[in-house]
Amino acid sequence: MNTFGTLYFLTGKMGAGKSTKSKELEQQHNAVLISEDQWLESLFPSQINHIDDYLKYSQLLKPILKVHIQRILEIGSNVVLDFPGNTKQQRSWLVSIASEINANHKLIFLNISDEQCLKHINQRKLEEPDRAQFDTKETFDYLSSFFEVPEISEGLNIVEIK
Repeated sequence: MNTFGTLYFLTGKMGAGKSTKSKELEQQHNAVLISEDQWLESLFPSQINHIDDYLKYSQLLKPILKVHIQRILEIGSNVVLDFPGNTKQQRSWLVSIASEINANHKLIFLNISDEQCLKHINQRKLEEPDRAQFDTKETFDYLSSFFEVPEISEGLNIVEIK
């Protein structure tokens, strides 16, 4: 009998509410919330200034965290990952965390309109001024160009929220 925890991760465009939903899932499922942004900022303070910096440091972080997350799942605790799952490649890594140990997973797809995402981004700039340099329409447009809608053929258990 599999008594592993469930891995929850999210997809949605910038500003869709992934971090907010992650916190809700943490409470709803009595889960451990792991935020990539928090880990990156703690380990590499002031070193992520461009998307290329993010990609570099994120790749350093993932192998270390994968084993840690799998161990948490193996002892029966649920885990919510506030990591981007916006491309097939990103989702492949996220689902592999659970599939390699035969744990369950759920991908929460925040299917939110571009207009609503941009409203959230503008609000976030007011609430978190330190993010203003990244929270722009230009960044939204750039990152949105890479967004891939999740498909069941990726081996995902998808829960869509509109």
